[in-house]
Parts: sequence; C-alpha cells; structure tokens
Amino acid sequence: MIPYTYSLHKINDTVNFGFSADDYSRFKFGDDLVSKSFGKDLAEGFIKYYLQENLITEQIVVISSPYCFIPTATFAMKNAFVAQLNRWLVEHGGLVVQEAKVHRTITYKEDYGGLSAEERMELIGNDSFHIDKGFLEGKTLLFLDDIKITGSHERMILKMVKEYGLKNDIHMLYFAELVNKNIHPNIENHLNYHLVKSIFDLDEIIKSGNFAINTRIVKYILNSDFESFSVFLERQNSAFMNSLYDLSLGNSYHTIPSYEGNLNHLKSYLNQQAYKLS
Repeated sequence: MIPYTYSLHKINDTVNFGFSADDYSRFKFGDDLVSKSFGKDLAEGFIKYYLQENLITEQIVVISSPYCFIPTATFAMKNAFVAQLNRWLVEHGGLVVQEAKVHRTITYKEDYGGLSAEERMELIGNDSFHIDKGFLEGKTLLFLDDIKITGSHERMILKMVKEYGLKNDIHMLYFAELVNKNIHPNIENHLNYHLVKSIFDLDEIIKSGNFAINTRIVKYILNSDFESFSVFLERQNSAFMNSLYDLSLGNSYHTIPSYEGNLNHLKSYLNQQAYKLS
C-alpha cells in the first residue's frame, strides 16, 4: 500500500520557505490565529491539487498527528482544515468528515527538531501508536502533520497501518516538506524557534486572546531554568497555571526528573493561591 502524499510548501533552501518563519514559530507555540490560517491554506491546497479532479465519495476520516494527552500544534491546524474541507465537500455533494485519534505512548523528552534522521528514528522507534481499526473500516484516511523533514513520523504511521492490517486509501498531508536532502534536518528547529528565543517570548502569544496550548509549549516551559520559570509563572493568571499543571500530569511529565523541580514549584504556587482564596 503506497499512500498519496501532499505538501503545501516545498522547502528547497534555508531562506525562502514559501511561508513566514516567524508565523511558523508562533504556530508551534500555540498561536491559534496562525493555526487557523495554516489549516485553511492546507485544505485549499489539497482541494485544488487533488480533490477537484479526484472527488472522494466515501467517508473521509481526518487524523491529526499522534499524541498522548496534550494535543500537538497540528491539532489546532486540523480544526481549521476540517472546517474548510467540510464547506467544500458539502457544496460538492460529499460527506462531512469524521475524526479519529492516533494514541501515542511517548518514551523520550528530547527536542526532536534538532536531531538527524538516524537519531529521530532511534527515538521514535520506541514509541507505540494505537488507533480504532473498526471505526476506520471502509473509509478514506487523511493523516495530517505540520511538517515532513525526514519521514520518520510517516514511517511509524505506516508501520502502524501495516500492523493493524488497514486496507484503507491513505493520504499523508503536510503543511510543509523538506525536499532538499542536502539541508540538515535541524532546519526544523530553526523554524520552531525562529521567533521564540526564551520563555518570556511566550507571554505575548499566551495573552493574545488566540492561544491554544499544546505539547511543545508545555515541554518548553517545564524545561526552562528554574529562575526564568519562577519569574514567568508570576506573570500568568490562575487559569493558565492550573491548565499547565493538569496537562503536565495528564502527559505524565511528573515522572520526568528534569521537569520535577519546576512542576513541584508550580504545585506549591497553586496551593498557596488556593490557600489565600480559602
């Protein structure tokens, strides 16, 4: 089974990406306005370059990139993608899409975007992926991700597909894809951190009124040095701090030694706030 692959932007050099590197960085750290723009653009591209000539009449299932408890940045992009795709499908007599989740058990905390192709496969190869096979039967699957760099995530998805014996038509859709193999995979981190250079650069995104928390921003905050983390925490409201703590527990980050100090400080801070209010 060979999936159909589509990417909206083809990265062929380290300067001209076809999209704003600052916007991409904002997207990776939870700017929902950018997420909506990226998702809409990806849907329009897929419609123009595939669906207009190859209308899918059977049920479509959209599946965002795998995650455990905290969604990835792609999840926010997926929401806008689905909305835009549904509008087009309804206008052309198609069925509105369904959604499914690939459940992922993550075994590492390293920043994936700075690694080589071999290091990526070594890390991700220990993760496990699970999906509801029965729900997918007889449907066309659209797997969404924000960027394809080495293809390691795609290989893990296809490995899961093989293990589950899925016979579905499968499409792998990406906002961007690195097509120049002479460029090191760490170009991904160049994009991820193009705008965000420190924990304090997150303030404007979080307080913009268009913020969708995701795995990357939670890990980035927890991995900050204690002094910066403490100052950052003082600037946040109670709703954000409680969400940060609950999501961290949901992803079992309390079991990761390098996050322990900051999480314990956050817990104490929340307990103090609760005591003051009681």
